[in-house]
Amino acid sequence: MRRARDPFVKGSPVESAEVLRRARDAFKAGRTAEHGFRLAQLDALVRLVVEHECDFVDALGRDLHKPRFEAVVSELVLVKNEALHAMSNLKKWMEPQRVERNLTTALDESVVVSEPLGVVLIIGSWSSPVQQCLVPLVGAIAAGKTDATSKFVIVHLLRNSILPSSLLQECFHVLHKVTSYLPELVEQKFDHVFFTGGVCSVSQAAAQTLTPVTLVLRGKNPCYVDQQCEINAAARRIAWARFHNAGQSMVAPDYVLCHVGVKERLQQALRCALMQFYGSDPRESRSFGRIVTTENFNRVRDLLWRSGKVVMGGQVNEAERYIAPTIVVDVVDTDPIMQQEVSGPVLPIVTVQSVDEAIGFINKRDKPLCVYVYSSNSKVVSRVMKETSSGSFCSNDSVLQTLQVLLPFGGVGSSGIGCYHGRYSFDTFSHKKACLLRGLRVECMTYLRYPPYEDRNLSLVTWASTLSQKTHGWCHIL
Repeated sequence: MRRARDPFVKGSPVESAEVLRRARDAFKAGRTAEHGFRLAQLDALVRLVVEHECDFVDALGRDLHKPRFEAVVSELVLVKNEALHAMSNLKKWMEPQRVERNLTTALDESVVVSEPLGVVLIIGSWSSPVQQCLVPLVGAIAAGKTDATSKFVIVHLLRNSILPSSLLQECFHVLHKVTSYLPELVEQKFDHVFFTGGVCSVSQAAAQTLTPVTLVLRGKNPCYVDQQCEINAAARRIAWARFHNAGQSMVAPDYVLCHVGVKERLQQALRCALMQFYGSDPRESRSFGRIVTTENFNRVRDLLWRSGKVVMGGQVNEAERYIAPTIVVDVVDTDPIMQQEVSGPVLPIVTVQSVDEAIGFINKRDKPLCVYVYSSNSKVVSRVMKETSSGSFCSNDSVLQTLQVLLPFGGVGSSGIGCYHGRYSFDTFSHKKACLLRGLRVECMTYLRYPPYEDRNLSLVTWASTLSQKTHGWCHIL
């Protein structure tokens, strides 16, 4: 018997155009603008995550061999916290923001209104597919939009149609398998496109219709380990960040810049940490994942075999898409593994003589998504933070800065455009409309701008304008 097709899982440009039309009709009806509607949909999203936890864990286990602990902590908890935070603050975020008066608007009211942009397209990646789709969705719901959400990986979850059945079906739609026609999809003129993943043609396609974009792109995240550092703790934190999800994380340390004075100690500490985490044979560990696709497996394996010297790990199994947690040393700048993001369980170590050399090494490359530094010297931490540019920064730990609901997360330069999380997600999906509310009765200042133009009037207008810029408090008594 032929299986009935799920009307909310689309797979062609024609079908996605129909989804866009329906979503735009729902937005024009105005229902998503209501506070109660947004709150109800956020609550439905929380219930979705809680009630279908096992489904999410199972789907992530099938696609990524992701352990339940990692699936819950790095995906589901993050989504739930974002939604609960938005629910607690939504009313305040929706309120018009009053702007301070000046001399020329002393009797008026200036406000900034957060206006929903419209229909948005959220495109998630395979590395953390649940949170990379649903965390931006929280911001889109809070801002009052309808959405077409594209999931690249969670095939088993999509087959159950969990997302459409949990949220209002006219407003939230799921697309998948869109990589083959992604530029054409983006060119269909959404009101905002939110893309997480590698460098692609999304920005160029969006530019054709002047569609605003948020791009969270990949990059080689450096991690400097200073000679003044508690090496064992640093090794555990670096190893956890690099090797969870089998290294498939866009925010993990991509390579270590190790001070030459602690190279041997760091290598030994990393070995000990990996033994504690995954045992003598990580392939048998229930805490270690697999590479999501054969294509990525082949790419990471080739980088591993063509770069540096393996001092731990290096075992591979193509049938399982398994690559052991691997440490590579004697890496040089021209090695293939230093030319592209690893996105796998391989950690290259490059030695440097000083923090100055580390900063110079980082600054010679494109701006990364994250910069990490491990040092007990606050001056070293401060220097790396101030003298490098990145989407985010964390000292003496890794990844955690990207999980904070009150901190913005996004890239800079080649690592992305825009940011999200918490209030920043709400702002990303809102248009900040400037509104000046005036009356018609008082003309004591307004007449100065009317023709016929006189030099005396020009002097008064110039004086008033300059004065209003220099003094803000006294004009409220006018």
